Amino acid sequence: MGIAKTEIFSSQHNEIALFAKALGHPARVAILQHLLKINSCICGDLVVEIGLAQATISQHLKALKSLGLIKGNVEGTSVCYCIDIGSWAKMKQSISDFINQDINRQNCC
Repeated sequence: MGIAKTEIFSSQHNEIALFAKALGHPARVAILQHLLKINSCICGDLVVEIGLAQATISQHLKALKSLGLIKGNVEGTSVCYCIDIGSWAKMKQSISDFINQDINRQNCC
């Protein structure tokens, strides 16, 4: 595989691509949707809720956390996760701005 050459693209391009990557797996979408639905921190029931192995859930949580969409707090022997409200708002705005661009061409293809 070649190098992604992300440095040749704008910060906006890279940001949207990272958000799209976060949403690019159904398990991550399900995790985000569950965290949004319960509107609080969650520790252990993601495995039961999503139906995947703990190790798989942990990998997806790590990806979401590294992108800043969720945050985690250590409570005893577990980590509780919730949506990072600021990052969530930023993602919504970035994707909305991108999707809502007007198409200027009347006759294409």
